Parts: sequence; structure tokens; C-alpha cells
Amino acid sequence: MRELIKKEQLVTIVPQDFKKTNKGKVTEVSQDGFSMELKYKPEGLVVNHICEFYSMTDNGYLYFESYIQALENNVVSIANPVKHRFLQRRKYTRIKFVEDIDLVTDNNSYKAKTLDLSAGGMKIRTEANLDIEQEYRVTIHLSHEQEVKCKYQLIRVERDDNGIYTISGRFTQLSNVNKMTLVQYCMQKEMENQNR
Repeated sequence: MRELIKKEQLVTIVPQDFKKTNKGKVTEVSQDGFSMELKYKPEGLVVNHICEFYSMTDNGYLYFESYIQALENNVVSIANPVKHRFLQRRKYTRIKFVEDIDLVTDNNSYKAKTLDLSAGGMKIRTEANLDIEQEYRVTIHLSHEQEVKCKYQLIRVERDDNGIYTISGRFTQLSNVNKMTLVQYCMQKEMENQNR
């Protein structure tokens, strides 16, 4: 683990109740695991319960599961994981995601269809000639019970011969809970696709 986790590295910890997601800085690395000082009060973190861990490294986005060995004040000790994987070089896992979506401003609503999705943004297709300077409110329905609300900012717009626009954009005003919801959702879908 020493080659993957280093002192001062930022790590996100996601317990079973992902709304209690926390993050912290690695303070010590040993043969048995590592310790980290949490940024927030450790609510929802339980000793000996399995959590998910994410961290950006030189080799890509690191993901692994492990358990908390000890918890004292804002310092947690994490056992070495049995296995780990690098999700990909890009910061967030991107998946194919085809759904109808509305892009909403104070005055208008525009229909679009998503093409792909990550915790950082999404690609869409639309017949609407959207204003690249405008931010749009979006609600992304991941399932019947799960949705993410945020703002969407256009980055790149391409128009084909049929007058259809393909747009790449990023999410803004995305809460930590919604970001982790998207990270987990995209990662689970990618793993399901790989296991088919």
C-alpha cells in the first residue's frame, strides 16, 4: 500500500450511508494500513465496517474497499485493502447514459438526451441552440428513488449537418453528497458492464 497511499494524500471515505461521506489527509502509512485525519466530524463511520475509499494518484483514480480499525476523535486507522484498482486516468469514471433531460433557465426549458455521464459532467444531444454563456438547471434521474440536481455549464458545442447539437459540459453547484452519488453510480455501472 505504501506505493499507493502517501503522507499528505487526500482520501475520500464513503461509509454504507454515503450521505456521511468524509475526506481527510493521510497522516501515517505503515505495513498494516494507514491513518488519516478527517476534515469533518466522523458521523456514520463505524469500527470494523467496510467503507469505500477514493483518491487521485499519479497513476489515476484509486478505488478500494477496507475497514476502519480504530477511530479516535477525528483520526481513523484503516486496514490495508485486500485488493485495489485504478478506475481510469481521468478524474471521474465516465459511462454511457442515455436518458431524456430538461435544461432549465428562469425563462425557458429545453429538451435534450444524455449520451454519457460522470461526476464531473455529461455529454448531451439537442435540437435547441443553447447559449454557451448560460448555466442551466438540471435534474438527473439515476433511478426511481435517486436523482441529482445541479447546474450544467456548456464547454464545447458541435453542430452536425442535420442541425443537431452535441454538447459537452460540466456540473457546477454540485454538493458533496450528489458528487459521491454520481461517483458511486458510475463506478457500479462500469463494473456491471465489465462483468457482463
